[in-house]
Amino acid sequence: MAKCDLKMPDDFLKKLSSLGNRTDEISEKVLEAGGEVMLRKVKNSLSAVVGSGTKYDSRSTGELERSLGLSPVKVDKNGNHDIKVGFAEPRSDGGSNAKIANILEYGKHGQPAKPFLKPAKSGSKSAARDAMLKTFESEVGKL
Repeated sequence: MAKCDLKMPDDFLKKLSSLGNRTDEISEKVLEAGGEVMLRKVKNSLSAVVGSGTKYDSRSTGELERSLGLSPVKVDKNGNHDIKVGFAEPRSDGGSNAKIANILEYGKHGQPAKPFLKPAKSGSKSAARDAMLKTFESEVGKL
């Protein structure tokens, strides 16, 4: 399954622990800010590769791009907050969006790889971190 995880850096977590009872609320806002940056980058990257460089006319319906979104912020068994960029399932034809995304990302016999997730992840890491920091500082300033 194609997915991209975004986790908070340790320095954010240390600052968050000093905020008391608003930690969970602020953590969610910070992760959502970073997640939105990643989502925009992945969408742009996906749009650039879908239907490009093909021998034949593209049969893209746009369903893969429309299914891309952010999960709600969740807390795992270790108490870490996370948010994921991924695809809603299933497709209208009963197939899997994750399968199609995986084929695009890594290719298959007769179809070269058109990576969109890995470049988006590495290309937006600092922008996501900056957005998270800005949101964090804004929330702390409200206290």
